Amino acid sequence: MPRIARIVITPKEGVLDPQGETIQRSLEALGYTGIGEVRMGKYLEIRFDDESGPPSETKIQEMCDRLLANPVVADYRIELDKSS
Repeated sequence: MPRIARIVITPKEGVLDPQGETIQRSLEALGYTGIGEVRMGKYLEIRFDDESGPPSETKIQEMCDRLLANPVVADYRIELDKSS
């Protein structure tokens, strides 16, 4: 059964987020009030084959730092699904 890593990537605090700002303005234009800030990010799922063994959090962090997220402007959170 494959193992799954779930990764949420978001802009760091203080980094401009034009997509989030556009979404916020659009929601307000539609009449939704009380919205303080919207931050737009990415969600990824990586499925690992049984043959590769269980993925380590260190391995996933390396993938994020090298390719999936730009650590200069983005933060990320990793969740490993150990039950699958």
